Amino acid sequence: MKPPRAPFKPGSLRSRLMLLVALAILPLALMTILGGLREREQAVEASQDNLRRLTNLAAANEAQSVERARQILVDLASVPDLLGETPRCNALLADVLDRNEGYVNFGLIQLNGDVTCSAVPMLHPVNLGDRSHFKRAISERRFIAGDYVFGRVIRRHTINLTYPVIDRSGKVVAVVFAAMDLAGLDTFVADINLPPGSVLVTTDANGTIISRRPDPERWFGTKVSTAMRDAMREAVKGGGRRAVVLRDDDDVERLHTFARVGAPSLSDYTVTIGIPVDTVTAGARRAQLMSLVGLAATTMLALLAAWLAGDVLIVQRVRKLMDTARRIAAGDLDARSGIAYEREEIGQLAEALDEMAATLQKKEAARSLAERELRAADQRKDEFLAMLAHELRNPLAPISTGAHLLKLLHSDNAQITQTCAIIARQVEHMTGLVDDLLDVSRVTRGLVSISTQVLDLRKVIDDAAEQIRPLISTRRHSVVLDLPSSPATVKGDHKRLVQVVANLLNNANKYTPEGGRIELGLAEDGADYVLTVRDDGIGMEPQLVSRVFDLFTQAERTPDRSQGGLGLGLALAKSLVELHGGTVRAESRGLGQGSTFTVRLPRHSQEVLTPVAQSAGHAQAVKPLKVLLVDDNLDAAHTLQLFLAAGGHRVEIAYCGADAIELARVFVPDVCLLDIGLPDFDGNELARRLRRLPQATGATLVAMTGYGRQQDRDAAVAAGFDRYMVKPVNTVELSDLLADAAAEQHPR
Repeated sequence: MKPPRAPFKPGSLRSRLMLLVALAILPLALMTILGGLREREQAVEASQDNLRRLTNLAAANEAQSVERARQILVDLASVPDLLGETPRCNALLADVLDRNEGYVNFGLIQLNGDVTCSAVPMLHPVNLGDRSHFKRAISERRFIAGDYVFGRVIRRHTINLTYPVIDRSGKVVAVVFAAMDLAGLDTFVADINLPPGSVLVTTDANGTIISRRPDPERWFGTKVSTAMRDAMREAVKGGGRRAVVLRDDDDVERLHTFARVGAPSLSDYTVTIGIPVDTVTAGARRAQLMSLVGLAATTMLALLAAWLAGDVLIVQRVRKLMDTARRIAAGDLDARSGIAYEREEIGQLAEALDEMAATLQKKEAARSLAERELRAADQRKDEFLAMLAHELRNPLAPISTGAHLLKLLHSDNAQITQTCAIIARQVEHMTGLVDDLLDVSRVTRGLVSISTQVLDLRKVIDDAAEQIRPLISTRRHSVVLDLPSSPATVKGDHKRLVQVVANLLNNANKYTPEGGRIELGLAEDGADYVLTVRDDGIGMEPQLVSRVFDLFTQAERTPDRSQGGLGLGLALAKSLVELHGGTVRAESRGLGQGSTFTVRLPRHSQEVLTPVAQSAGHAQAVKPLKVLLVDDNLDAAHTLQLFLAAGGHRVEIAYCGADAIELARVFVPDVCLLDIGLPDFDGNELARRLRRLPQATGATLVAMTGYGRQQDRDAAVAAGFDRYMVKPVNTVELSDLLADAAAEQHPR
């Protein structure tokens, strides 16, 4: 199905071809028209002098009426009551209106266009700020005779005459106007005798009729023809000496002369008087009409031929190029124009377009390959980070468990207890570094989702301060908390917000010399809560302040790197705050001047739900459990076995999945602590098999692994695990877990 032919559009290739044809015929048309005009000019030359005299007389009469209006406005502008109270101003203008015939209203316009004073009462507010005569009166600071307008207040055909009101300082403060009834304007030319069939027309600067004889009411506000307007403009420029023959709107051809109404500073009105030339030019007109008919027929045939030829040779081929270009833009790089590559321009353009599509096709293939490689590299990076965390956490597990075991077995030895505490802190520090590395990778790629609930920020700050307290005590800092007495409710993830505050406190702790002062304040500011962490530490240079939240950015370190860290804490804090819809910024007056970090979080009106206090049942002695421990790391397995045995539990160890299955059939465990990365099959598969064993159906399955990604946790839950613990295992949490399992296995 062929597409429908497009309508004629100016500027199209086909229209330009037709324009060339029209230009070729133009000389013939001009010769025909000029010949007819010369014949007609000769026929009417004798009547031009009398017509010019009548036109000048009409223009002079109308100029007197406009000058009279100007003088009235000048006088009004000097009357103080005009700018006084509105009732007095209205009365003044009403009195002026009563004393002057031919006017329908007087008014005062403020600089914003509002009409605040009127001789005729206004039924609703009127604004004339869009009227050109108002704008010109202000900008040109003189009397302006405006164009035709249908009055918004008096609902009559009028012209508005305006004059600026200028105060003593020379500033325009308002504009006074007079609305002249166009019916009254006709009275100034009523005494001019016109030959039968003649017309007398007065127009404004836009060619709109403001006076006409005969039949004025019919023509008020209408535009004169383009030819008439052009003729008026040319005649006024030439001083009004030239007469022209025009066909008027009533389809009568007349000889016209023109005259300006007054000087250019008075008005832009033009008067014309036209006398019919039918009886004088009848023969010449008939000859010219025949010539024009022939010329029109020739022109139409030529334009039709150009239209059809342009459609076949140009338009249809260009449409093919457009369709091909659109298909390429939409991603169809296989699209081709299908136009023969000829030596003419359109053929060459089609060839270039097809070459471009082929080149883009090659580049798109290369880009897709690069994108796949980039995704593969990103996947390998994620896998590397997960494996790195696993390999770092695995050796930490026996170290942490061993330290807790030593502390448990030698609680009366202060030296061993202190050593165990040091080991535990360093293990916790190493674990925190690994967690930060994984967290910042997930957060910056948008893979972390927050679990929101209504929180009290004061509780968040307390938990963060308690978490960081050992580090602060080690450096002997004094911490000052300034918290509100009432709840500071926000909506967010408690764990993540504690992480934010702890990271900011840890940053202040690291970069403040021993014995320093750290202030943590919380205040309400409009729709936000503002949390501020301020220290008197080493401070920052301006260059560091601008990038302190970038990954791996740190202040200048001492050679021993006593502060530690990877430069991840602040970047992670910023990302987590933004996930909560908040902002964080850093400030410092310079080196040695301390630093201030400010977090803004949106307030929430809902009250915090007070959690029900849990019973302290775990404080009681835990009944011994049968624990199956599966881990291919011998050190981790043995140290954890010793810890569990010290707690009175019976522990059996397996180093692979197959041995664990066989051992479970005999041992019938209450709890199974399973590593995920086993040599024969992974811990998830082992969990599924244990669930199918009658001897382990009711056992509590706990995953203990160095993998901490969310997809690893989801896979473990799907495999049947009850709990998931990331190495190194927190022995306190493990003890609580065993207590829960004992309560379920051996209820009272």
